[in-house]
Amino acid sequence: MRLGVLDIGSNTVHLLVVDAHQGAAPLPAWKSKITLRLAEHLGDDGRIDRDARDALVAFASQSRQTAEDLGVTEFLAFATSAVRDASNGLEVLDAVRERTGIEVEVLSGEDEARLTFLAVRRWFGWSAGRILVLDIGGGSLELASGADEEPDVALSLPLGAGRLTRDLLAGDPPGEEAVRAARKVVRASLGEVIGRLLRAGEPRICVATSKTFRQLARIAGAAPSSDGYFVRRTLSREDVRTWVPKLASMTAAERTGLPGVSDSRAAQLLAGAIVAESAMDLLGIAELEIGPWALREGVILRRIDGLDS
Repeated sequence: MRLGVLDIGSNTVHLLVVDAHQGAAPLPAWKSKITLRLAEHLGDDGRIDRDARDALVAFASQSRQTAEDLGVTEFLAFATSAVRDASNGLEVLDAVRERTGIEVEVLSGEDEARLTFLAVRRWFGWSAGRILVLDIGGGSLELASGADEEPDVALSLPLGAGRLTRDLLAGDPPGEEAVRAARKVVRASLGEVIGRLLRAGEPRICVATSKTFRQLARIAGAAPSSDGYFVRRTLSREDVRTWVPKLASMTAAERTGLPGVSDSRAAQLLAGAIVAESAMDLLGIAELEIGPWALREGVILRRIDGLDS
């Protein structure tokens, strides 16, 4: 089947078209995206503003037409924390449905963690043993641990890079007190749940997904994305620890000069680094493997698994 997937994330909205069938990895055929930063378009009342809503509707309409032109036989759409947390999130999705005909599934934080874990498990295989997965999004941090395809523990915390930047690190660059306060908030939030992950068992490998982790790995010396999926990439706790104060001293514009850092993500990179360093420290992770598959692939795999043989 040719499957179209619209991923409405907190930073970016992606369209991915893949050729998929049971027993094989989904093969990408087309992709496009728009940077909306929905997590930053929330007003004081928690509502997504009209400009962001209209831009989302326009991209969804364009995506549906693209999918039809490419011969897509089934179209899936899902939204994550920015829409889930917005006080008018359902109204925004109603507008998408009314103007484009697209029904959007709102994933819970636990759903995000479980589906991301599924994608990581399929990528690394059974020989990886117990896996611990970390994913930093724009609005939330997902954590999951398990030895099977379903994790034993799946958690979601409001520690996304966009959310923290908006709420705690708005300066450019933020001052030392703001960085210290953000670090305190992150560690306190992680401290409330970390025991559940530790009690689940010691992982054989620890895997990070998401653009934030890929960019942190890239500035720490990992291979560029142009080298392809199959090049091993890692991120060490020491590298993150070294980079947090460096990023804190740089403006967003200066961060765009770092390898692999895009204009749209530069402002959020410090917050992502603080979350990454805190999580690795509290979980005792010395090194993370960077996994190329994440939530989108998990959604696709779940759908493929549901096909009749």
